[in-house]
Amino acid sequence: QVTLVESGGGLVQAGGSLRVSCAASGRTFSNYLMGWFRQAPGKEREFVAAISWSGGRTYYPDSVKGRFTISRDNAKNTVYLEMNSLKPEDTAVYYCAADPSLRDIVVVEGVHYWGQGTQVTVSS
Repeated sequence: QVTLVESGGGLVQAGGSLRVSCAASGRTFSNYLMGWFRQAPGKEREFVAAISWSGGRTYYPDSVKGRFTISRDNAKNTVYLEMNSLKPEDTAVYYCAADPSLRDIVVVEGVHYWGQGTQVTVSS
């Protein structure tokens, strides 16, 4: 069992930046790829970013590529999502995810472990 707890969400103006964090506990953190998803009101949950076990590889959809950066600190069992040039359409609940498989960490249906989510609101 892996427990994920997000923090760092909040309200930010368009064009601003925000960093959210996810602290993991339970099984060996470095055995899991880590990811972030988001869900806006009335919309399906969507993939935002993922990072490999060692942190050497990262994955993003085109919608956030160049604006968002995922990173991890295996010594602290924590994964981060740095969000820059935020837009109102980035407003959503952001969820941390963990999975041992690269194939599964990028799709909602594949993820084994989820955090409870943290709200990010971008005002125009």
